[in-house]
Amino acid sequence: MNRSKPSLVLLPGLLCDRAVWDEQCARFGAQFECVVPDYGTLDTITAMAEHVLRHAPAGTFHLAGHSMGGRVALEVIRLAPERVLRLALLDTGYKGLAPGVAGESERAGRMALLRTAQEKGMREMGRIWARGMVHPDRIDGPVFEAVLAMLERRTPEVFAAQIRALLARPDASAQLPRIACPTLVLCGREDTWSPLSRHEAMAAEIPGARLVAIEHSGHMTTMEQPGAVNDAFAQWLQAEARP
Repeated sequence: MNRSKPSLVLLPGLLCDRAVWDEQCARFGAQFECVVPDYGTLDTITAMAEHVLRHAPAGTFHLAGHSMGGRVALEVIRLAPERVLRLALLDTGYKGLAPGVAGESERAGRMALLRTAQEKGMREMGRIWARGMVHPDRIDGPVFEAVLAMLERRTPEVFAAQIRALLARPDASAQLPRIACPTLVLCGREDTWSPLSRHEAMAAEIPGARLVAIEHSGHMTTMEQPGAVNDAFAQWLQAEARP
């Protein structure tokens, strides 16, 4: 690994792999050592964050997380804030599982998708799940197919582990006001899974955070609108970091 470059650690979300960050690695790879961890079958957000810290380049790095990866990023910065120079949170959330009916509904929905994956395969599950992950204009288009291909590279065992992690996710609400590094909060304007209103609330709690809404995009912003995401990243990576 070329340690003459600063490091940019990019955390994928549920069932995602390096493909979700391909366009960012292509844009910034000459300037940064881009690292995309794989969580394997780890089944808690904390274990994922510890894995990231063990395998990230030594010293400090810039950190971005998409979807579940954003939750992992918040846990990384809780565990080792001194190592994170800048933080970007994309199409994600910060609260724990909701109590009562809302939480049980989320649990039931995730478990139904898992059963589909176990019985019919990951691609068939993805055809159901991914319809809510992209802008309606992209359903059955090239980005949709790329998402399906990515999901198909995973297994029901990985899906089950990551569902367990999400259903037991920590609540990072109290942590947000303590984040001291330059922070980007970014969301697709048509993201129905992690809506813009949640990101507005999150950005309001993080001192100095910059909020960016990506137009004509659902949840998969890095793949749907890579140019707009990269432009936001370029500005974020130029923000003054702490020494």
